[in-house]
Formats: sequence, C-alpha cells, structure tokens
Amino acid sequence: MATPHIACEPGDIAPLVIMPGDPKRAERIARTRMQDVRLVSDVRGIAAWTGTVDGVPMTAMASGMGVPSLSIYATELFSQFGVQRICRVGTCGGISSKVAVRDVIVASAAHTNSAVSTIDLPGVSLSLAASYDMLRGAVESARDAGRTVHVGAVFTSDFFYSSRTDIIPGLDRLGTLGVEMEAAGLYACALAYNAEALAVLTVSDHLKDGSSDLTADERETLFQGALEVAVAALKA
Repeated sequence: MATPHIACEPGDIAPLVIMPGDPKRAERIARTRMQDVRLVSDVRGIAAWTGTVDGVPMTAMASGMGVPSLSIYATELFSQFGVQRICRVGTCGGISSKVAVRDVIVASAAHTNSAVSTIDLPGVSLSLAASYDMLRGAVESARDAGRTVHVGAVFTSDFFYSSRTDIIPGLDRLGTLGVEMEAAGLYACALAYNAEALAVLTVSDHLKDGSSDLTADERETLFQGALEVAVAALKA
C-alpha cells in the first residue's frame, strides 16, 4: 500500500534500490542504465523508477538532501516495500589528500554530527557501517574493471555551511576521506531494519584545493564510474 511519500503498491518497488540524492539523476539512471523501466511513484518531486539492470530488477529513487530526507524514504522502503538493499550513489567533498576530484569513494563507515547515531540508544554512539557483502562486491568489481576506488570512512554532516573551522582538519587527521550529508542516515536505517546499505561517492570538490572542483552540470552528469560500482554492490 502507498505510504505518505511513496505512492505505489507492494511489488512495484524492486528489492534493490539505487538512490542518488538528485531526482534528475534518478531519472537519468532509469532512462540510460535500466531496461523495461516504468515510473511507479511520483510524490513531491521524488519519483521512483523500476526496471531491470542486466536482467536484475532494480528501482532508482532519489533521497533528497540530508539525513532527515533520506531517512524518510529509506525507512518506508525498508519497512513497507520489502527493500533489502539500498546503495546511495552521490557526490562528496574531499577531505583527505589521498583523494582527488573525480575519484570514487566507497564509504565503509560514516562518522556524523547527526543525532541519528545516538537517538535509538541514549548514551551510546552507534557504529554506522556499510554492508560487508555490498562493500566487498563494490571493491572487487571496481578492481576487476581497472577502476581505482578509495575505501574508508566519510563524515556525514547535518550542516552544509558551518562556522566550525576545526572539524575538517580533525577529521583529516583521523583518516576521513570525504564529507557528505546522507550516508550515516542510510546506514542507521539499514541497521534498524536488518537490511543492507552502501554509499558510493564521486568526489566533486576538495576542501583543501578548490581549483579543480566540478561545475554544477558536471556534478549532475559525471558519475558513471560510481554508478557501475553501485550496481555491482547491489548485485553482489
């Protein structure tokens, strides 16, 4: 049955979901990478497209921006539509000097300043980690294809703009690869519903050197490598 944010019936959503943040990116994935695709939901500008990818049923659906928005869709997908795996495919800002703009990061874990890591168990900060099977599938597929990926923790921030200038250098010292706004929420939802999740991120800009940052148009279109890694993770 339909939920407040997803207007379709059980069976319309595939067990495997590709989840970019941008609704336009979800539609592009559906139209360029999926076969036999059909629009199954369109509520408040967030559409869901179901089809097959290399013969495997999948749904492409956007999350919107930030932990609260993503958590709405991930919760409803996991709890009401039988979704087993969600792979976020999106962008992030580079923190570590080990990564460069256009590189792909496979987020093994997500640090966060969001309450999502503590709200379910007050006094305990949960470890928000990716599915091992999905992580392994992503990395093995990338290496088999000759793609370079970086594996490590990212930082999920509740703030796009912040006056805290000490956070990024501190995260860098701890080996954090990049910063984004959704992965921790996705991993927390998967943990809550005994499901699986992974975030595969293209570095769109770098906090240490902005000279090669992607343009707005490039951020929307240059993610094919990350998409193929995400597809492999879902199929693993």
